[in-house]
Amino acid sequence: MAGSSHSAVVHPGSNRNNELRSTALEETLGSVEGMLSKLSHTLGCKAPALARRTHSVVHLASSTTSAKYAKQPLSSSEVYAREEKYGAHNYHPLPVALARGEGVHVWDVEGRRYFDFLSAYSAVNQGHCHPKIIAALTEQASRLTLTSRAFYNDVLGEYEEFITSLFGYQKVLPMNTGVEGGETACKLARKWAYKVKGVPKYNAKIIFAQGNFWGRTMAAISSSTDPSSYDGFGPFMPGFELIPYNDIPALERALQDQNVAAFMVEPIQGEAGVVVPDAGYLTKVRELCTQHNVLFIADEVQTGLARTGRRLAVDHESVRPDLVILGKALSGGVYPVSAVLCDDEVMLTIRPGEHGSTYGGNPLACRVAMAALEVLEEEQLAENAEEMGKLLRAELMKLPSDIVTTIRGKGLLNAIVIKETKDYNAWKVCLRLRDSGLLAKPTHGDIIRLAPPLIIKEDEVRECVDIIQKTILSF
Repeated sequence: MAGSSHSAVVHPGSNRNNELRSTALEETLGSVEGMLSKLSHTLGCKAPALARRTHSVVHLASSTTSAKYAKQPLSSSEVYAREEKYGAHNYHPLPVALARGEGVHVWDVEGRRYFDFLSAYSAVNQGHCHPKIIAALTEQASRLTLTSRAFYNDVLGEYEEFITSLFGYQKVLPMNTGVEGGETACKLARKWAYKVKGVPKYNAKIIFAQGNFWGRTMAAISSSTDPSSYDGFGPFMPGFELIPYNDIPALERALQDQNVAAFMVEPIQGEAGVVVPDAGYLTKVRELCTQHNVLFIADEVQTGLARTGRRLAVDHESVRPDLVILGKALSGGVYPVSAVLCDDEVMLTIRPGEHGSTYGGNPLACRVAMAALEVLEEEQLAENAEEMGKLLRAELMKLPSDIVTTIRGKGLLNAIVIKETKDYNAWKVCLRLRDSGLLAKPTHGDIIRLAPPLIIKEDEVRECVDIIQKTILSF
């Protein structure tokens, strides 16, 4: 004990003495740099080069000093306060301040560990900081990161061949975010309508399902039925029409209009609360779109890439959309990457200069995306999502029905519906889950989405179900 106490002693003057020594070192090196700068006028190019090297030493000494006396890591409450003070107030996060992630777990700034049951809205299907994806990122980042599309690079074509072969389409248009993928699909659909279908110019319409969510750009909110997305942001994009989700008769009526270019739909509506359509819905969508010469656009940004137990959610019904939008897990959660897949008849309607992105198709994104897709295939994450999802739903069915009224989902995209009372609601349940070591987030008030990384194992699923059951029963 005496030795331990002695090692913890801090002499009052030691910090001040260290500061004085550091300041003296910086002043000395600064004087040397000044002398060399004066000499540069008479010694030509050699003195400036030496001065630059000395300046680097000065900078290193200064940085080392700063790091030595850096502030202690912030507490969770300090993290919240800093974001509140300096950041826009456009999110309402669950109060937890995360600092590290690995696999199915994340840790907060105080070191508490949690199961991640949101997976960054299905962007982290492969698990946090997957070593293969991080290795691809760091290797390419040290070689070449960005060229823009003004020049060719040696990775884009490799990626384009890889992803089109994997999904069975002739072309891909690379972008960065999911909402950019949606915008790209809408532009392609309109261009196809004018150049191929023969819709009169600027009369093309795109049909969307009520309850959809694909982002918060002006186009995305113009198709939204959620007031929190669109209210106060009008006027809205023309040529967008809405029909009920999972309603084939409504779709059939809408497609009677010869000016309809496309129907854009999520195979499972994620943000709406993991709304699963009736069996056969997507098959009938495909049939009707073919019958009326309308493009079927599948928004697979959240449902795709093994999340629902198949490579794509449309694969549950073995249908092939005309366009597929991918994002989120296309990068394994380490870099913004999105893509639109389709065949030549649609893709080649857009010519150079008509669409693009400075970052879209950059070599870093391409290398990361290939690694992310390889992980999904090599580790058979679709198969694991299918098996673990069945187990999760079976165990969740044991929850008391007077609190949890509905359990639904496919693969590892699932949700429970909480019956709200004065004593509890979905937000309060999520707060208590957090306190028990599991992170989830409500959507639309009474719904809690449950979507862990697809690498989760059976014992981890059972441990998490136990946390959920105990939490529910604690109310």
